[in-house]
Amino acid sequence: MGGKCPHRKVKKRRLSHKSARRTKFELKGDDAVYDELKKLDGMEKSLPVDEDLPGMGQFYCLHCDRYFSNVAVRDEHFKTKKHKKRLKLMKGPAPHTQLDADLAGGMGMPDNGPKLMSM
Repeated sequence: MGGKCPHRKVKKRRLSHKSARRTKFELKGDDAVYDELKKLDGMEKSLPVDEDLPGMGQFYCLHCDRYFSNVAVRDEHFKTKKHKKRLKLMKGPAPHTQLDADLAGGMGMPDNGPKLMSM
């Protein structure tokens, strides 16, 4: 009677597996995608063939940084709420940079205001 739960080890193993899978699908940050969009603005080029990626790397959503297996799946993705939110985010102002964070934290150049004339 009593004692440890016999399934405790199984649950722990399952959670560690989940975190390992999560790192497999790491996406680029907002700032990296924003910079890439600005660099490729107006240039439309075909993607190189890569056998390791889904759909040989030909079906890619630049805004979400995801590869798809075929055109139909990619077109369905374009209709999702997640994609539309990402589009809206990328069309807005530039994401914050490290310089913005430093200035907000008071680590930037001191702003002492305009110099006054001394008498």
